[in-house]
Amino acid sequence: MEKERYDTFDFEDNRRVVEALRSGDEHCFDALFRRCYRPLCAYASRFVPLSRAEELVQDTLLWLWENRRTLIPEMPLRSLLFTIVRNKSLNSASRNSLRNRILRELASDFEEEFDDPALYFESELARRFAEALRRLPEEFQQTFRMHRLEGKTHRQIAEELHVSPQTVNYRIGQTVRFLREELREYWPVLVLLLGFKLR
Repeated sequence: MEKERYDTFDFEDNRRVVEALRSGDEHCFDALFRRCYRPLCAYASRFVPLSRAEELVQDTLLWLWENRRTLIPEMPLRSLLFTIVRNKSLNSASRNSLRNRILRELASDFEEEFDDPALYFESELARRFAEALRRLPEEFQQTFRMHRLEGKTHRQIAEELHVSPQTVNYRIGQTVRFLREELREYWPVLVLLLGFKLR
């Protein structure tokens, strides 16, 4: 039932979502939390460690709920949330730290793209990911999808495809290495959103 309620919210209809929040609809807030939490954490982790990013995102979403009656239907929620998280992250980060200086230098080349909330949701990043995946041999794509998207184990995949578990392991390893190279600018985001490992 809860999953059904979650699926009923169209987050592209900003006015409807804001009005639901303003009226105190807890199901809407829960759905928004689920929808935005990981993308916001991915964004904040550009500036601060992940553990701190999670705290800042939780604070931001809590603030949104507590101040829901002041929300304006014409103000895009995504932009509002990303702006608040960005400001909180910059205030939290030590401006003189080596890590933060390096991040700022790297971000300067990609700032416009990385500050676009759409990157952290399905559309743009999913398109780039799918394009990179399509450049791999079909058997690598199939094995990868079965493992990452369907959640099947190496043994299950090996049995279904009639190959050895070692072959499955090789295909997945090669696919991840290829994607990490092809999408290196987006890899930190993919690590958080899609559950990849850093190495």
